[in-house]
Amino acid sequence: MTFQRLMPLACAALLAACASNPPAPPVAAKPAPTIAAAMAEVDAAVLAGHNDKAYAVLKQAGSNFPTDKTPWVRMAQMRFDSTNYGEAIVNALEALERDPDDLLANSIVAVSGLRVTSKALADLSQKNNLSGNVRTEAQDLAKLLRTSLNEDVLVPGARPASGRKDGAVRKTIAAPAPRPASSDPFGALK
Repeated sequence: MTFQRLMPLACAALLAACASNPPAPPVAAKPAPTIAAAMAEVDAAVLAGHNDKAYAVLKQAGSNFPTDKTPWVRMAQMRFDSTNYGEAIVNALEALERDPDDLLANSIVAVSGLRVTSKALADLSQKNNLSGNVRTEAQDLAKLLRTSLNEDVLVPGARPASGRKDGAVRKTIAAPAPRPASSDPFGALK
């Protein structure tokens, strides 16, 4: 065979090869996730009663949007609402890293810290181990809180415990009051 006869056959074979493999359809680009979409998914999960799923979505949103405080504030509020004050504080501090002026995150840190402190002091007081430096520090903290809040009594309705041998009356620190229906963490202090 000559070159002139092989050329059309080579072109036909090449065209046949191209025709048998159609080009792949273009892959639709997945839309980039948005913080609004993540918050909508969180709201849906909470409404369905799937708080663990909502928290996982918030964690992922925190990773996907590292400069946005929104997922961290929502995680802090969720943990505060479930009385998990330690994690509430950690999440609120993450939000404050992103926005130091966030009032809700600051409130969650303050109230959660007070509730953890109140419980610890109540436990110590109940076991009669509140003495010495710890007792003095607790009294100083209570005095500071009374002054800051402009209140004479920090825990309304708390009754003094039984007297000690020396006749002095020891005051107990009440457990935190149940959380009010509103989401205002300072509501119990008003």
